[in-house]
Amino acid sequence: MTKFSDLGLAEVLLRALEREGYETPTPIQAQAIPALLEGRDLLGIAQTGTGKTAAFALPILQRLLADRRRPVPFTARALILAPTRELAAQIADSFRAYGQFLRPSVGVIVGGVSHRPQIDMLARGLDVLVATPGRLLDHIASGKLRLATTEVVVLDEADHMLDLGFLVPIKQIVSRLPKSRQNLFFSATMPKEIAGLAAEMLKDPAHVQVTPVATTAERVEQHVFFVDGGAKRDFLADLLADPEFSRAIVFTRTKRGADRVAQHLETAGLGAAAIHGNKSQSQRERALDGFRRGRTRVLVATDIAARGIDIDGVSHVVNFELPETPEAYVHRIGRTARAGASGRAISLCDNGERQLLRAIEKLTRQTLPFTDRRTHGDTAEAAPARSARPRANARPAGPANSNGRPGAGKRFAGGGKRRP
Repeated sequence: MTKFSDLGLAEVLLRALEREGYETPTPIQAQAIPALLEGRDLLGIAQTGTGKTAAFALPILQRLLADRRRPVPFTARALILAPTRELAAQIADSFRAYGQFLRPSVGVIVGGVSHRPQIDMLARGLDVLVATPGRLLDHIASGKLRLATTEVVVLDEADHMLDLGFLVPIKQIVSRLPKSRQNLFFSATMPKEIAGLAAEMLKDPAHVQVTPVATTAERVEQHVFFVDGGAKRDFLADLLADPEFSRAIVFTRTKRGADRVAQHLETAGLGAAAIHGNKSQSQRERALDGFRRGRTRVLVATDIAARGIDIDGVSHVVNFELPETPEAYVHRIGRTARAGASGRAISLCDNGERQLLRAIEKLTRQTLPFTDRRTHGDTAEAAPARSARPRANARPAGPANSNGRPGAGKRFAGGGKRRP
């Protein structure tokens, strides 16, 4: 079995990894770190939960260790671009943890907060700068950041950058970088626009691919409840009252929907907080911190707000509404079952969402077990067509609850009958 000590990492980094509880490298770490230590560019096809932050942070820290010169004011030696504020903050925290015996200067540049503290931070120069593209361009345009001496650039979650409309800003940022640099490019999927950007940025890159997006679903126990649309909130509250839902993320399609669901759960006596793009940075940080520390059991989020959230111990993901794209479903349920842990995902599907369920089953190559909790109408008309044969190793659903409650984990109801 490969160990971190086999990868050529410095002793101070190995000591930090041991203190943080890391024992063996994940596949992407084992494959990427040696190539990056050689100074090669890298194209990584990987999503969150695969350990990619350590895969790029450790080689960058080793590079800084080999040349301990002080960063020049208003410059950054390493630049990491991230799509969301939350992911940027988490990446910076990882650099601080892995570099705890090196004490590199690490800064975060994101929107939604004051410019002045960021300018003061840039004035001191940084070893590592983690940033979202929009605010970073603001500082470049005002002359408060110069990238001409940046040695390493990382583009994380490139496909999500595309979803958020950051492709043009990224190209503008890349144009300010020196030609002689190391480029690291990570994306869960490779639509043509992202493939084109990778071809422009990378020179003879090492290729690493782990956990294709569709197979993430195989590590999560999944169940669908067919529920009338108007009954979803009450059903959700009943579901989350079960203590097995110790730390749950609930997904909605809209910001307003997230607020409504969180308010309904609070009224029902369940600790819940909403996180979405209309919340201030301080509100988002408080909600995440409360969820991470266990003060809040339920985090209600939109897809964009939740991308990049890396919190251990999420017991359940609940899709209050199915997402518009099946890839988003896989990203959602990837918030649980992280770092080898088990996890469960529950989806509430009304009659109008059955086409979305078909698309999810087609992408994941699974036929999901279900329980029908609808109370009116001809249910035969609402049946989602089976779009794929069950996998040979698909987990069966558990027995029904005797008390008729929705149930969790092994107490999932249904699974043995024909879909309604």
